[in-house]
Amino acid sequence: MDTLTIRSATTDDLPFVLPMVAQTCAFHQRIAPAKYPFRPEPEKGYIRWLASQIPQPRSVFLLAELDQRIVGFLIATVDPEIPIYTVKEYGFIHDVWVDEDARQHGVGRALILEMVARFRAIGVPQIRLDVVATNTPAEQLFASCGFAVATKEMIAEL
Repeated sequence: MDTLTIRSATTDDLPFVLPMVAQTCAFHQRIAPAKYPFRPEPEKGYIRWLASQIPQPRSVFLLAELDQRIVGFLIATVDPEIPIYTVKEYGFIHDVWVDEDARQHGVGRALILEMVARFRAIGVPQIRLDVVATNTPAEQLFASCGFAVATKEMIAEL
């Protein structure tokens, strides 16, 4: 049986995360090009941002390992809300990725539940995310972890 481990990312992990980031960007650009009009090789800029999040005590950057092989990641930050709302801040999931050959092993769910636990532990009252309208598997995964549709984003290209 595969051994699944969820742990915090380190800077030493970034070279292993880079291909997953590239796949994440390519996937998003393919299914929602208006929302994700990336520049060439967006993973190179994203990796610098990921590295900046590792030391942040209120960011959650997790890796999933199956049998000691990195097969997924999740990155989420705490963002401020504008002052008209009672929720002063919220967690925001920027990306979750699980390699295709590791899907259906509970990896995505484990990453999400660990992130929820970490945000709960530091007092974050709410977690938000975006799911591309046609990404039904992701929507189902998040729903199974307690998330519900709250709004629908719409885009007009000019």
